[in-house]
Order: sequence, then structure tokens, then C-alpha cells
Amino acid sequence: MTTFVDRVELHVAAGNGGHGCASVHREKFKPLGGPDGGNGGRGGDVILVVDQSVTTLLEYHHSPHRKATNGKPGEGGNRSGKDGQDLVLAVPDGTVVLDKQGNVLADMVGHGTSYVAAEGGRGGLGNAALASARRKAPGFALLGVPGRSGDIVLELKTVADVALVGYPSAGKSSLISVLSAAKPKIADYPFTTLVPNLGVVTAGSTVYTIADVPGLIPGASQGRGLGLEFLRHVERCSVLVHVLDTATLESDRDPVTDLDVIEEELKQYGGLDDRPRIVVLNKIDIPDGKDLADMIRPDLEARGYRVFEVSAVAHLGLKELSFALADIVAKARAAKPKEEATRIVIRPKAVDDAGFTVTQEEDGLFRVRGEKPERWVRQTDFNNDEAVGYLADRLNRLGVEDELMKAGARAGDGVAIGPEEDAVVFDWEPTMMAGAEMLGRRGEDHRMEAPRPAAQRRKDRQAERDEADREFDGFDPF
Repeated sequence: MTTFVDRVELHVAAGNGGHGCASVHREKFKPLGGPDGGNGGRGGDVILVVDQSVTTLLEYHHSPHRKATNGKPGEGGNRSGKDGQDLVLAVPDGTVVLDKQGNVLADMVGHGTSYVAAEGGRGGLGNAALASARRKAPGFALLGVPGRSGDIVLELKTVADVALVGYPSAGKSSLISVLSAAKPKIADYPFTTLVPNLGVVTAGSTVYTIADVPGLIPGASQGRGLGLEFLRHVERCSVLVHVLDTATLESDRDPVTDLDVIEEELKQYGGLDDRPRIVVLNKIDIPDGKDLADMIRPDLEARGYRVFEVSAVAHLGLKELSFALADIVAKARAAKPKEEATRIVIRPKAVDDAGFTVTQEEDGLFRVRGEKPERWVRQTDFNNDEAVGYLADRLNRLGVEDELMKAGARAGDGVAIGPEEDAVVFDWEPTMMAGAEMLGRRGEDHRMEAPRPAAQRRKDRQAERDEADREFDGFDPF
């Protein structure tokens, strides 16, 4: 039965925003009391958070589909819908978030580190929020925006200072058990260790973590044995420790050849050439093991390795090894650049950035791409003519019609807003050609109009101009 999983594909879906409400206040003697439709609630996010108590991705292996809750729709009486609840997923320290193409989205190191894997959709505005001096009684509301969804890959890379590498049964688990308080499974057969084991070692004033990497054999970097599954766990270490068995019972093996084979696998995996190496000759408590260690030690030192002779069973040479590792780890930590305080970087948009693009495709279709136009389309109820007209006004104010005309679009040409797989396609009829400006603004209710003084008309016109420039989170009048 699988008990350790360090790579999963997770299907995440944020909550959809709730729809806005189109409602008119009614009471006795006030049949048209004005719009009072509330806004829809925001959809919940899917958030990954590092939790030190979580050590495996097993939970997501069994349940890979995760979805946050939707926002509630708005109601009459200016009652806004409830926001959807965020879905918080705990992941182990050292989890790397990737997309399906292998691009790194987030490297989550440190307790409490969070990453929004899928953002919830914003709620639609009710007709009360859409009302203005010129649009006093909108007969429509905006729909909620669907939450983002997609597939991500989670990979666990153990956060350890020291990585023990070597052949199966070389004594890595025994060594980590005597250097730290870790209690890994130990037996006299190969591949006893099926998961990376972590231990915490204290040497003087230095405290560091040590991990053993199981299953390295020839061909591990190409998928043989268990090595390919666990080589990623050595990527974050500061030092690599080769644990060599000087008392192996296999006649076709010797410690120097084992070292060369493991080094070749690390080279094939890549990215570890800059890590310092230490060689540990284990099992010197056995007479033949001690003799072999004395024989090969000069050769290893001639190659530039620091060599330690130890016995995990007899507790020989462990103190010297522990302090030597602590010294290397301390120097590696001191060499790391200090993290700068978090800075807020403001990147204003260019003055000529329209926020959308218009391109003509080979089949003659004009495609509009941009965050605002695509969101506005998703928020439009196309069964409501007034809502469709409101969308046309928004696009016109944004400058979409001007760009379409510059691109060569003519009345009746096909226009698509959005990506190919999820676009709204329609035959374009320019607002100016349709005479919409002469007919008055969409959404007006002339039953509620009254003669206005000149000063009030100037004030309303200024409010209308200000309205065209306003758009911020939670309030979108266009």
C-alpha cells in the first residue's frame, strides 16, 4: 500500500462569482421605488499553504480533484450575496508547483508560505450598483465571473542540509538513526528504505537536517530502481555524503566502483556539480571492512575527497563526521545572500496601453483579447437586450470599436471576444452606424426623468464623464 507520494497532478477549480440581482423596490404608493438589486458574492480561492506537520502528498494522490465554493447571488433589498469560502490545501515544506508544461509557478519553502493556485471569480454587480444619474433604473444585472480552473503538478523536494547517497544496504538508514533521533526501518535486504528519511542533528551550536536518499543503483537517472523518484530530494542540500559499504557481501562490487557509479548517476541527473562531497566508509567494525577501508582511503583522498571511517553499529567515528558536516553547513549558510525585506513594486500601465488587442485571423475573423473585454462578455446576460446594449456601450467606451475600424472591420464582419475555445462570436454592427448615440443611452428610464436645471445638467454630465474613468475592485460601473 502506498504510504509516501512526492509527485501528484492536482485538478483545482476556484468558486464562481455569484450573479447580481435585478430588482426594483416596490411598496404601496411607490411602484417604482428605484433599483435595489444586490451584488453577487466572490467565489472562493484555492490556496496552497506550507504546513510543517504534512510530510507527503498522499492525500492529493487519493483525492486529486479540489474545488472551492461558489459565491451566492445577490438579492433584492440591496442584499449582497455571501462570498464563497476559500479552500486551503496544506502541502509539505519544499513543495514545487508546476504547470502541465513543467514551468515552475511557485517554490514553497518555509512554514506558512502560500500560493493562490486558482483565483475565485468576482461577483456580478446588481442593478443598484449599475444605476447612475443617467441610468436610473437598469433592468439588468451582471453575471458572476467563473472561477479559474486547471491542472497543476506538485513535486516535493525535501528541505535538508545534508543528503546521504549510496547503494542499497550501504548503511544510510543506520547512519541517520545514530546521528539523529530518526527511527527509519532497518533490515539486511536491499531497498529496505522506500521513502526519504529526515533527521535533525545537533553538533555544537549548529543544528542541521540530514536525509537519506533510497534506491540509487546503476541507471537510476533513467528510471531504474527507485532512484529517479527520489533524486529530486537532494537538490536543496548543501553537501552530499557518499556512504560506501566496505563489507559488502557481493563479490562483483567494491566501494570505489560504487562511488563512481553513484557519481555518474548524479551527473546524469544534473544540477549537483557545485555541491561539496564527503566520503563515509561504513562498517569498519567488521575486520574485513576495516582492512578494505585502510586500503582504499589513500586513493579516495588523492581524488580530493574528505574521507571518514565510521561504524553506525559500533558508533565509531560519528562525532568527527557530525562536526565536519556542521562546519560545511554553517559555511554554506553564511555564503547564501541575505534575503531582502519584501518590497512593494508598483508597475503602472503605459499611457498608450489600451488593455486589449484586436487581430484579424486568416479566415477574416477579428479577435479581441484582453482582460476587461473577456470578463465583460462573461458577465453579460445575452438573453437581456438591455444588458447586451450595456456591453456594447462598455466596449465602445474602451475603444474596441475604434480599433476594429482601424483594423479594417466593416459592418457584418465576424468578431470574436475571447480565446478560441471559449469565445463569443457575433456579427459586428458599429454603434455609430446603428445611431445609438441619437437614440439615447441604453438603460435609461424616461418615466423617472424630470426637468433639470442647467446646473444640474452640467453636474450630471460631469458625473457621467467621471463614471467613464472609474473601475476598481468590487465596483465596476462599465
